[in-house]
Amino acid sequence: MIYGYARVSTTDQDLTIQEEALTAAGCELIRTEKASGTSVQGRDELQNLLDFIREGDELVVTRVDRLARSVRDLQNIVYDLTQKGVALKATEQPIDTSTSVGKCFLDMLSVFSEFETNLRKERQMEGIAKAKEKGVYKGRKVSIDADKVRELNSGGMGATAIAKELGIGRASVYRVLNDHTVK
Repeated sequence: MIYGYARVSTTDQDLTIQEEALTAAGCELIRTEKASGTSVQGRDELQNLLDFIREGDELVVTRVDRLARSVRDLQNIVYDLTQKGVALKATEQPIDTSTSVGKCFLDMLSVFSEFETNLRKERQMEGIAKAKEKGVYKGRKVSIDADKVRELNSGGMGATAIAKELGIGRASVYRVLNDHTVK
């Protein structure tokens, strides 16, 4: 059986192009999800597919970055598929883990995919640092009314009751009560 897997990172992105490519590649069943590829955690459709796929099956993706963005995750997935006797193929890249050339190309692409992710993170951190220097970036806006927390506490209310009353976490209440610099 030929299975397809399509993924986009955000809910406002569309899976249609990937689904059409996988259908054209002969996929009999396509699993899709909208989740970040930086981790396999929380990607239930991928996990269901990996649990279900059997010896002799093929898993097809459009590109390997749809499957994983870290070398470790991709290698783990490929290892698990290989142990099950399942080949991994990509429609837009010369990847076929049933061949030594396809496996080599996959390993090279996984390194570049992780490198790209790391570069994006570095650029983001550089941008945030520059914005902080200019005083433009202030971080997330304060969502807890520290004065209200202190007022409720001085009125005899405990941390759990305050958290429930204000709809915040108990740890946040303790943080405010223990840090008198929070305004």
